[in-house]
Amino acid sequence: MIKKKFYVTTAIDYVNAKPHCGHAFEKTLADAIARWNRLNGKDVFFLTGVDENAQKNVQAAEKAGINVKEFVDKNTGFFLDLCKKLNISYDDFIRTSAKDHAVIVQKIVKKIIEKGDIYLGKYEGYYCTGCEEYKTEKDLVDGKCPEHNKEPEFRKEEAYFFKLSKYQDKLLKIIPKYVIPEQRKNEIIKRVEEGLTDLCVSRRNVEWGIDFPNDKNFKIYVWVDALINYISGLKNKEKKYWPADVHVIGKGINWFHSVIWPALLLSAGYELPKTLLVHGYLNLGGKKISKSLGNVIDPLGLLGKYDSDSVRYSLLKCSVFEDSDYSEEILISRNNNELANKLGNLVSRVEALAEKYGIEKTENKLISKLKLKEIEKYVNNYEFDKALNEIFAFIDECNLYVQDKKPWETHDKKVLYELADSIKATAILLYPFMPSTSGKIAEQFGFKIDYKEISKPLKVSKIKKGEILFKKM
Repeated sequence: MIKKKFYVTTAIDYVNAKPHCGHAFEKTLADAIARWNRLNGKDVFFLTGVDENAQKNVQAAEKAGINVKEFVDKNTGFFLDLCKKLNISYDDFIRTSAKDHAVIVQKIVKKIIEKGDIYLGKYEGYYCTGCEEYKTEKDLVDGKCPEHNKEPEFRKEEAYFFKLSKYQDKLLKIIPKYVIPEQRKNEIIKRVEEGLTDLCVSRRNVEWGIDFPNDKNFKIYVWVDALINYISGLKNKEKKYWPADVHVIGKGINWFHSVIWPALLLSAGYELPKTLLVHGYLNLGGKKISKSLGNVIDPLGLLGKYDSDSVRYSLLKCSVFEDSDYSEEILISRNNNELANKLGNLVSRVEALAEKYGIEKTENKLISKLKLKEIEKYVNNYEFDKALNEIFAFIDECNLYVQDKKPWETHDKKVLYELADSIKATAILLYPFMPSTSGKIAEQFGFKIDYKEISKPLKVSKIKKGEILFKKM
Protein backbone atom coordinates (compact mmCIF):
# COMPACT_ATOMS: atom_id res chain seq x y z
CA MET A 1 0.00 0.00 0.00
CA ILE A 2 1.39 3.43 -0.98
CA LYS A 3 1.60 5.80 1.97
CA LYS A 4 -0.07 9.18 1.67
CA LYS A 5 2.57 11.93 1.47
CA PHE A 6 2.71 14.89 3.86
CA TYR A 7 5.09 17.84 3.46
CA VAL A 8 5.56 20.33 6.31
CA THR A 9 7.94 23.31 6.53
CA THR A 10 8.98 25.98 9.01
CA ALA A 11 10.04 29.46 7.98
CA ILE A 12 13.79 29.77 7.48
CA ASP A 13 15.51 31.86 10.16
CA TYR A 14 17.81 34.83 9.78
CA VAL A 15 21.23 34.00 11.26
CA ASN A 16 22.14 37.56 12.24
CA ALA A 17 22.06 36.40 15.89
CA LYS A 18 21.56 33.26 17.99
CA PRO A 19 18.09 31.65 18.03
CA HIS A 20 15.47 32.80 20.56
CA CYS A 21 12.45 31.00 22.01
CA GLY A 22 10.22 32.05 19.12
CA HIS A 23 12.39 29.93 16.83
CA ALA A 24 12.19 27.01 19.28
CA PHE A 25 8.38 27.38 19.44
CA GLU A 26 7.95 27.26 15.65
CA LYS A 27 10.30 24.31 15.17
CA THR A 28 8.59 22.34 17.94
CA LEU A 29 5.16 23.09 16.43
CA ALA A 30 6.23 21.84 13.01
CA ASP A 31 7.96 18.83 14.57
CA ALA A 32 4.76 17.86 16.41
CA ILE A 33 2.86 18.10 13.09
CA ALA A 34 5.49 15.92 11.35
CA ARG A 35 5.51 13.32 14.13
CA TRP A 36 1.70 13.19 14.33
CA ASN A 37 1.46 12.47 10.61
CA ARG A 38 4.21 9.83 10.76
CA LEU A 39 2.41 8.27 13.73
CA ASN A 40 -0.67 8.01 11.51
CA GLY A 41 1.22 6.18 8.79
CA LYS A 42 1.97 9.01 6.35
CA ASP A 43 5.15 9.43 4.32
CA VAL A 44 6.37 12.72 5.81
CA PHE A 45 8.99 15.17 4.59
CA PHE A 46 9.85 17.88 7.13
CA LEU A 47 12.00 20.84 6.03
CA THR A 48 13.55 23.52 8.21
CA GLY A 49 16.65 25.68 7.81
CA VAL A 50 18.15 29.15 7.71
CA ASP A 51 18.08 32.24 5.50
CA GLU A 52 21.74 33.13 4.98
CA ASN A 53 21.32 35.63 2.12
CA ALA A 54 19.64 38.48 4.03
CA GLN A 55 21.35 41.89 4.19
CA LYS A 56 20.79 41.97 7.95
CA ASN A 57 23.24 39.03 8.16
CA VAL A 58 25.78 41.15 6.25
CA GLN A 59 25.27 44.09 8.62
CA ALA A 60 25.64 41.85 11.68
CA ALA A 61 28.86 40.36 10.26
CA GLU A 62 30.28 43.84 9.61
CA LYS A 63 29.38 44.87 13.15
CA ALA A 64 31.15 41.75 14.49
CA GLY A 65 34.15 42.54 12.27
CA ILE A 66 34.26 39.15 10.55
CA ASN A 67 33.81 37.72 7.06
CA VAL A 68 30.12 37.18 6.11
CA LYS A 69 30.59 33.49 5.21
CA GLU A 70 32.42 32.82 8.47
CA PHE A 71 29.69 34.70 10.37
CA VAL A 72 26.76 32.78 8.85
CA ASP A 73 28.54 29.44 9.24
CA LYS A 74 29.05 30.12 12.93
CA ASN A 75 25.48 31.27 13.60
CA THR A 76 23.91 28.53 11.49
CA GLY A 77 25.67 26.15 13.87
CA PHE A 78 23.53 27.51 16.75
CA PHE A 79 20.31 26.75 14.83
CA LEU A 80 21.50 23.22 14.02
CA ASP A 81 22.37 22.77 17.69
CA LEU A 82 18.89 23.98 18.69
CA CYS A 83 17.25 21.40 16.41
CA LYS A 84 19.43 18.63 17.83
CA LYS A 85 18.78 19.52 21.48
CA LEU A 86 15.03 20.03 20.89
CA ASN A 87 14.84 16.59 19.21
CA ILE A 88 13.53 18.09 15.94
CA SER A 89 12.98 15.27 13.43
CA TYR A 90 13.62 17.23 10.21
CA ASP A 91 14.37 15.40 6.96
CA ASP A 92 16.49 18.22 5.58
CA PHE A 93 17.97 21.46 6.88
CA ILE A 94 18.36 24.02 4.10
CA ARG A 95 21.01 26.73 3.97
CA THR A 96 20.18 29.31 1.31
CA SER A 97 23.83 30.10 0.59
CA ALA A 98 24.12 26.59 -0.94
CA LYS A 99 24.75 26.48 -4.70
CA ASP A 100 21.95 23.99 -5.43
CA HIS A 101 19.45 26.43 -3.85
CA ALA A 102 20.72 29.30 -6.05
CA VAL A 103 20.26 27.16 -9.20
CA ILE A 104 16.57 26.50 -8.38
CA VAL A 105 15.95 30.16 -7.46
CA GLN A 106 17.37 31.37 -10.78
CA LYS A 107 15.41 28.71 -12.68
CA ILE A 108 12.10 29.85 -11.12
CA VAL A 109 12.87 33.57 -11.57
CA LYS A 110 13.65 32.87 -15.26
CA LYS A 111 10.23 31.19 -15.62
CA ILE A 112 8.59 34.33 -14.19
CA ILE A 113 10.62 36.53 -16.61
CA GLU A 114 9.58 34.31 -19.53
CA LYS A 115 5.94 34.70 -18.45
CA GLY A 116 6.40 38.47 -18.89
CA ASP A 117 5.76 39.15 -15.20
CA ILE A 118 9.07 40.95 -14.44
CA TYR A 119 10.07 44.34 -15.84
CA LEU A 120 12.74 47.01 -15.22
CA GLY A 121 11.65 50.23 -13.51
CA LYS A 122 12.60 52.75 -10.82
CA TYR A 123 11.80 52.58 -7.12
CA GLU A 124 11.88 55.00 -4.25
CA GLY A 125 10.53 54.40 -0.78
CA TYR A 126 11.17 53.52 2.83
CA TYR A 127 13.08 50.27 3.42
CA CYS A 128 13.10 48.33 6.71
CA THR A 129 16.21 46.16 6.88
CA GLY A 130 14.69 44.16 9.76
CA CYS A 131 11.76 43.08 7.56
CA GLU A 132 13.85 43.18 4.36
CA GLU A 133 10.87 45.02 2.84
CA TYR A 134 9.86 48.38 1.41
CA LYS A 135 7.17 50.06 3.54
CA THR A 136 4.39 52.45 2.60
CA GLU A 137 3.41 55.38 4.86
CA LYS A 138 0.37 53.44 6.11
CA ASP A 139 2.60 50.50 7.14
CA LEU A 140 4.45 52.75 9.61
CA VAL A 141 3.39 53.73 13.12
CA ASP A 142 4.74 57.14 14.20
CA GLY A 143 7.17 56.88 11.29
CA LYS A 144 8.54 53.54 12.51
CA CYS A 145 8.19 49.90 11.45
CA PRO A 146 5.79 48.42 14.06
CA GLU A 147 7.55 45.05 13.87
CA HIS A 148 11.03 46.39 14.71
CA ASN A 149 10.28 49.79 16.29
CA LYS A 150 12.82 51.50 13.99
CA GLU A 151 12.58 54.21 11.35
CA PRO A 152 13.16 52.72 7.87
CA GLU A 153 15.76 54.24 5.56
CA PHE A 154 14.77 56.09 2.37
CA ARG A 155 16.06 54.45 -0.82
CA LYS A 156 15.89 55.39 -4.49
CA GLU A 157 17.11 52.96 -7.12
CA GLU A 158 16.59 51.31 -10.50
CA ALA A 159 15.04 47.91 -9.96
CA TYR A 160 13.21 44.93 -11.41
CA PHE A 161 9.54 44.57 -10.52
CA PHE A 162 7.20 41.58 -10.34
CA LYS A 163 3.61 42.15 -11.56
CA LEU A 164 2.01 41.32 -8.21
CA SER A 165 -1.00 43.53 -9.00
CA LYS A 166 -1.87 41.19 -11.91
CA TYR A 167 -2.71 38.41 -9.41
CA GLN A 168 -4.99 40.39 -7.06
CA ASP A 169 -8.28 38.72 -8.11
CA LYS A 170 -6.79 35.22 -8.07
CA LEU A 171 -5.26 35.80 -4.62
CA LEU A 172 -8.63 36.88 -3.21
CA LYS A 173 -9.97 33.45 -4.23
CA ILE A 174 -6.92 31.54 -2.93
CA ILE A 175 -6.38 33.18 0.49
CA PRO A 176 -9.72 32.11 2.10
CA LYS A 177 -8.90 28.42 1.46
CA TYR A 178 -5.20 28.73 2.29
CA VAL A 179 -4.62 30.84 5.43
CA ILE A 180 -5.48 29.84 9.03
CA PRO A 181 -6.62 31.08 11.54
CA GLU A 182 -9.56 33.34 10.55
CA GLN A 183 -8.03 36.46 12.10
CA ARG A 184 -4.84 36.21 10.00
CA LYS A 185 -6.84 35.32 6.88
CA ASN A 186 -9.16 38.32 7.27
CA GLU A 187 -6.41 40.89 7.84
CA ILE A 188 -4.66 39.77 4.64
CA ILE A 189 -7.87 39.78 2.58
CA LYS A 190 -8.60 43.32 3.78
CA ARG A 191 -5.11 44.46 2.76
CA VAL A 192 -5.32 42.81 -0.69
CA GLU A 193 -8.76 44.37 -1.29
CA GLU A 194 -7.16 47.82 -0.76
CA GLY A 195 -5.13 47.11 -3.91
CA LEU A 196 -1.76 45.56 -4.72
CA THR A 197 1.27 47.37 -6.10
CA ASP A 198 3.99 45.60 -8.07
CA LEU A 199 6.81 44.13 -6.02
CA CYS A 200 10.46 45.20 -6.26
CA VAL A 201 12.32 41.88 -6.72
CA SER A 202 15.94 43.00 -7.08
CA ARG A 203 18.63 44.76 -5.03
CA ARG A 204 21.48 46.87 -6.41
CA ASN A 205 24.91 47.56 -4.92
CA VAL A 206 24.97 44.43 -2.77
CA GLU A 207 27.57 41.68 -3.01
CA TRP A 208 25.93 39.03 -0.84
CA GLY A 209 23.04 37.04 -2.35
CA ILE A 210 21.96 35.31 -5.56
CA ASP A 211 22.64 36.94 -8.96
CA PHE A 212 19.64 38.18 -10.90
CA PRO A 213 19.29 36.19 -14.16
CA ASN A 214 20.80 37.98 -17.18
CA ASP A 215 21.83 41.06 -15.15
CA LYS A 216 24.82 40.77 -12.81
CA ASN A 217 24.32 44.36 -11.59
CA PHE A 218 21.50 43.08 -9.38
CA LYS A 219 20.89 40.43 -6.75
CA ILE A 220 17.53 38.70 -6.36
CA TYR A 221 15.41 40.21 -3.57
CA VAL A 222 16.00 38.07 -0.49
CA TRP A 223 12.31 37.30 0.09
CA VAL A 224 11.94 35.81 -3.41
CA ASP A 225 15.10 33.78 -2.78
CA ALA A 226 13.90 32.73 0.71
CA LEU A 227 10.39 31.62 -0.28
CA ILE A 228 11.74 29.37 -3.03
CA ASN A 229 13.55 27.32 -0.34
CA TYR A 230 10.31 25.34 0.09
CA ILE A 231 10.86 23.91 -3.40
CA SER A 232 14.68 23.88 -3.56
CA GLY A 233 14.86 22.13 -0.16
CA LEU A 234 13.16 19.07 -1.67
CA LYS A 235 16.06 18.68 -4.15
CA ASN A 236 15.34 15.54 -6.22
CA LYS A 237 12.14 14.80 -4.26
CA GLU A 238 10.14 17.77 -5.57
CA LYS A 239 7.83 15.64 -7.74
CA LYS A 240 7.08 13.34 -4.83
CA TYR A 241 6.34 15.90 -2.07
CA TRP A 242 5.37 19.24 -3.65
CA PRO A 243 2.98 20.97 -2.97
CA ALA A 244 3.50 21.61 0.74
CA ASP A 245 0.65 20.41 2.94
CA VAL A 246 1.39 23.05 5.56
CA HIS A 247 3.80 25.97 5.89
CA VAL A 248 4.28 26.90 9.57
CA ILE A 249 5.14 30.60 10.01
CA GLY A 250 4.89 33.47 12.50
CA LYS A 251 2.34 36.25 12.01
CA GLY A 252 5.05 38.84 11.22
CA ILE A 253 5.72 37.21 7.83
CA ASN A 254 2.13 36.40 6.94
CA TRP A 255 2.05 38.87 3.99
CA PHE A 256 5.04 37.31 2.23
CA HIS A 257 3.61 33.80 2.49
CA SER A 258 -0.08 34.48 1.88
CA VAL A 259 0.28 36.99 -0.98
CA ILE A 260 3.76 37.08 -2.54
CA TRP A 261 4.45 33.33 -2.41
CA PRO A 262 1.22 32.14 -4.12
CA ALA A 263 1.58 34.90 -6.74
CA LEU A 264 5.14 33.82 -7.58
CA LEU A 265 4.01 30.20 -7.83
CA LEU A 266 1.08 31.08 -10.09
CA SER A 267 3.42 33.01 -12.37
CA ALA A 268 6.02 30.21 -12.46
CA GLY A 269 3.34 27.55 -13.09
CA TYR A 270 3.61 25.61 -9.82
CA GLU A 271 0.84 23.94 -7.84
CA LEU A 272 -0.07 25.93 -4.72
CA PRO A 273 0.60 24.83 -1.12
CA LYS A 274 -2.49 23.66 0.77
CA THR A 275 -2.33 25.39 4.17
CA LEU A 276 -0.54 28.36 5.70
CA LEU A 277 -0.56 27.98 9.49
CA VAL A 278 0.14 31.41 11.01
CA HIS A 279 1.07 31.19 14.68
CA GLY A 280 1.18 33.93 17.29
CA TYR A 281 4.21 35.31 19.10
CA LEU A 282 5.75 34.38 22.42
CA ASN A 283 5.80 37.38 24.73
CA LEU A 284 7.90 38.23 27.74
CA GLY A 285 5.87 40.41 30.09
CA GLY A 286 3.44 41.23 27.28
CA LYS A 287 6.14 42.23 24.74
CA LYS A 288 7.10 40.16 21.69
CA ILE A 289 10.30 38.16 22.20
CA SER A 290 12.68 39.13 19.38
CA LYS A 291 16.34 39.68 18.64
CA SER A 292 15.71 43.22 17.44
CA LEU A 293 13.95 44.19 20.68
CA GLY A 294 16.69 42.59 22.79
CA ASN A 295 14.37 40.73 25.21
CA VAL A 296 15.49 37.28 24.13
CA ILE A 297 15.13 34.07 26.14
CA ASP A 298 17.94 31.76 25.05
CA PRO A 299 16.45 28.33 24.26
CA LEU A 300 19.92 26.75 24.16
CA GLY A 301 20.40 28.01 27.71
CA LEU A 302 17.11 26.40 28.78
CA LEU A 303 18.03 23.15 27.02
CA GLY A 304 21.35 23.15 28.85
CA LYS A 305 19.49 23.22 32.18
CA TYR A 306 16.28 21.29 31.48
CA ASP A 307 15.14 18.11 29.73
CA SER A 308 14.17 18.61 26.06
CA ASP A 309 10.67 17.18 26.58
CA SER A 310 10.03 19.63 29.44
CA VAL A 311 11.03 22.51 27.16
CA ARG A 312 8.96 21.12 24.26
CA TYR A 313 5.89 20.64 26.46
CA SER A 314 6.17 24.11 27.99
CA LEU A 315 6.30 25.63 24.48
CA LEU A 316 3.45 23.55 23.06
CA LYS A 317 1.16 24.49 25.94
CA CYS A 318 1.32 28.07 24.60
CA SER A 319 -1.56 29.07 22.35
CA VAL A 320 -0.76 28.33 18.71
CA PHE A 321 -2.84 31.11 17.17
CA GLU A 322 -2.83 33.80 19.88
CA ASP A 323 0.16 35.52 21.48
CA SER A 324 1.29 33.84 24.73
CA ASP A 325 3.49 34.83 27.61
CA TYR A 326 6.52 32.57 28.05
CA SER A 327 9.37 32.50 30.54
CA GLU A 328 11.63 30.15 32.47
CA GLU A 329 9.17 30.42 35.39
CA ILE A 330 6.35 29.18 33.13
CA LEU A 331 8.54 26.27 31.99
CA ILE A 332 9.29 25.30 35.62
CA SER A 333 5.63 25.57 36.63
CA ARG A 334 4.44 23.36 33.75
CA ASN A 335 7.16 20.79 34.44
CA ASN A 336 6.44 20.55 38.16
CA ASN A 337 2.64 20.83 38.20
CA GLU A 338 1.77 18.88 35.05
CA LEU A 339 4.65 16.67 33.97
CA ALA A 340 6.06 15.65 37.36
CA ASN A 341 2.91 15.76 39.55
CA LYS A 342 0.49 14.28 37.03
CA LEU A 343 2.12 12.22 34.26
CA GLY A 344 5.35 11.30 36.08
CA ASN A 345 3.50 10.43 39.30
CA LEU A 346 0.96 8.22 37.49
CA VAL A 347 3.59 6.25 35.55
CA SER A 348 5.81 5.86 38.62
CA ARG A 349 3.02 4.53 40.87
CA VAL A 350 1.56 2.13 38.28
CA GLU A 351 5.03 0.80 37.34
CA ALA A 352 5.94 0.13 40.96
CA LEU A 353 2.63 -1.64 41.72
CA ALA A 354 2.63 -3.62 38.44
CA GLU A 355 6.20 -4.77 39.09
CA LYS A 356 5.19 -5.92 42.58
CA TYR A 357 1.80 -7.54 41.88
CA GLY A 358 1.70 -8.08 38.10
CA ILE A 359 -1.13 -7.30 35.65
CA GLU A 360 -4.02 -9.44 34.38
CA LYS A 361 -5.78 -8.78 31.09
CA THR A 362 -9.32 -7.48 31.34
CA GLU A 363 -11.66 -5.05 29.60
CA ASN A 364 -10.37 -1.50 30.11
CA LYS A 365 -13.39 0.51 31.23
CA LEU A 366 -11.23 3.46 32.26
CA ILE A 367 -10.31 4.19 28.62
CA SER A 368 -13.89 5.34 27.93
CA LYS A 369 -12.97 8.57 29.73
CA LEU A 370 -10.35 9.32 27.05
CA LYS A 371 -11.85 11.83 24.59
CA LEU A 372 -9.93 10.50 21.60
CA LYS A 373 -12.09 12.08 18.88
CA GLU A 374 -11.75 15.52 20.50
CA ILE A 375 -7.98 15.13 20.80
CA GLU A 376 -7.75 14.11 17.12
CA LYS A 377 -9.90 17.10 16.12
CA TYR A 378 -7.70 19.53 18.09
CA VAL A 379 -4.46 18.11 16.67
CA ASN A 380 -5.78 18.13 13.10
CA ASN A 381 -6.80 21.78 13.63
CA TYR A 382 -3.28 22.50 15.01
CA GLU A 383 -4.71 23.48 18.43
CA PHE A 384 -2.00 21.63 20.32
CA ASP A 385 -2.54 23.42 23.64
CA LYS A 386 -6.17 22.20 23.66
CA ALA A 387 -5.15 18.66 22.66
CA LEU A 388 -2.65 18.55 25.55
CA ASN A 389 -5.32 19.82 27.95
CA GLU A 390 -7.56 16.90 26.95
CA ILE A 391 -4.75 14.34 27.26
CA PHE A 392 -3.91 15.65 30.73
CA ALA A 393 -7.61 15.62 31.70
CA PHE A 394 -7.45 11.86 31.05
CA ILE A 395 -4.23 11.59 33.08
CA ASP A 396 -6.16 13.26 35.92
CA GLU A 397 -8.89 10.60 35.53
CA CYS A 398 -6.23 7.87 35.75
CA ASN A 399 -4.75 9.38 38.91
CA LEU A 400 -8.25 9.56 40.45
CA TYR A 401 -8.78 5.90 39.49
CA VAL A 402 -5.62 4.92 41.35
CA GLN A 403 -6.82 6.79 44.44
CA ASP A 404 -10.32 5.31 44.19
CA LYS A 405 -9.34 1.65 43.57
CA LYS A 406 -6.32 1.63 45.96
CA PRO A 407 -4.41 -1.19 44.18
CA TRP A 408 -1.63 -0.94 46.81
CA GLU A 409 -4.19 -2.38 49.27
CA THR A 410 -6.24 -4.65 46.99
CA HIS A 411 -3.32 -5.89 44.81
CA ASP A 412 -5.93 -5.99 42.01
CA LYS A 413 -4.08 -7.06 38.86
CA LYS A 414 -7.04 -6.17 36.62
CA VAL A 415 -7.14 -2.58 37.88
CA LEU A 416 -3.40 -2.34 37.26
CA TYR A 417 -3.94 -3.67 33.72
CA GLU A 418 -6.56 -0.98 33.05
CA LEU A 419 -4.13 1.68 34.26
CA ALA A 420 -1.20 0.26 32.26
CA ASP A 421 -3.35 0.05 29.10
CA SER A 422 -4.49 3.66 29.66
CA ILE A 423 -0.88 4.78 30.09
CA LYS A 424 -0.10 3.10 26.74
CA ALA A 425 -2.80 5.18 24.98
CA THR A 426 -1.59 8.35 26.72
CA ALA A 427 2.05 7.78 25.79
CA ILE A 428 1.19 7.20 22.10
CA LEU A 429 -0.89 10.40 22.01
CA LEU A 430 1.94 12.33 23.69
CA TYR A 431 4.60 11.08 21.26
CA PRO A 432 4.42 14.02 18.80
CA PHE A 433 4.85 16.44 21.71
CA MET A 434 7.26 14.53 23.98
CA PRO A 435 8.89 11.78 21.89
CA SER A 436 11.65 10.87 24.34
CA THR A 437 9.25 10.44 27.27
CA SER A 438 6.82 8.36 25.19
CA GLY A 439 9.71 6.15 24.07
CA LYS A 440 10.75 5.49 27.68
CA ILE A 441 7.18 4.60 28.70
CA ALA A 442 6.77 2.30 25.68
CA GLU A 443 9.95 0.45 26.60
CA GLN A 444 8.93 0.02 30.24
CA PHE A 445 5.35 -1.12 29.49
CA GLY A 446 6.17 -3.19 26.39
CA PHE A 447 4.27 -1.63 23.49
CA LYS A 448 5.01 -0.03 20.10
CA ILE A 449 4.61 3.69 19.37
CA ASP A 450 2.00 3.38 16.63
CA TYR A 451 -1.40 5.09 16.48
CA LYS A 452 -3.14 1.78 15.70
CA GLU A 453 -1.89 0.41 19.04
CA ILE A 454 -4.23 2.77 20.96
CA SER A 455 -7.24 0.59 20.10
CA LYS A 456 -5.39 -2.71 20.68
CA PRO A 457 -5.30 -4.15 24.22
CA LEU A 458 -1.90 -4.01 25.92
CA LYS A 459 -0.07 -7.33 25.84
CA VAL A 460 0.59 -8.70 29.31
CA SER A 461 4.30 -8.58 30.09
CA LYS A 462 6.61 -8.08 33.04
CA ILE A 463 6.65 -4.38 33.90
CA LYS A 464 9.67 -3.02 35.74
CA LYS A 465 9.93 0.33 37.45
CA GLY A 466 12.11 2.72 35.48
CA GLU A 467 13.79 6.00 36.32
CA ILE A 468 11.70 9.01 37.34
CA LEU A 469 10.42 10.64 34.16
CA PHE A 470 10.37 14.23 35.39
CA LYS A 471 12.35 15.64 38.26
CA LYS A 472 10.97 18.66 40.10
CA MET A 473 12.78 21.85 39.15
